[in-house]
Amino acid sequence: MFLEKFFVNLLFIVHNFYRFVSFKKEKEIAELLIKNALKISSAESCTGGLLSSRLTDISGSSAYIFQNFVTYANSAKVEILGVNSETINKNGVVSPDVAHEMVKGLLSGYDCSVAISTTGIAGPLGASETKPIGLVYIGIGNDKIQKSYKYEANPLLIRPIMKYAFAFKALDLLLQFLKENY
Repeated sequence: MFLEKFFVNLLFIVHNFYRFVSFKKEKEIAELLIKNALKISSAESCTGGLLSSRLTDISGSSAYIFQNFVTYANSAKVEILGVNSETINKNGVVSPDVAHEMVKGLLSGYDCSVAISTTGIAGPLGASETKPIGLVYIGIGNDKIQKSYKYEANPLLIRPIMKYAFAFKALDLLLQFLKENY
């Protein structure tokens, strides 16, 4: 098992090495946000600020970054983003509904035009029969449309690499959302 886990993680790093250092998608996102005079906010749980970090690694990001939050605790999601505690109790914090409510909370509570959220299980703890390690829900929206996306990364990824897998998927989906809606 150790060797399999080692090679899965090594393969992810090798396969994504260019992405780690080029910031190509992040630059495309920045161009679209600036071109359309958009402000983006993020609310992260499982990615712990990595998504925000990738977005702010682009010089001039203050032109489009509004506010970013790491709402790791359930209480932070409720207090800062207005996520309904009933939604968390009913569906669990890792759910499309919570990702959606995180986005709605950013859009209604803060002056941003685009919002993105992440909630998932980076492991190695926290999994259940219905919610495995590697499961993440990503919410993205604007004032007209909000969507939640499900992604399952390889459960053999170690926690730090898992967070990159989640952040990279969120960036891919954000770029797609921006291209489709602006």
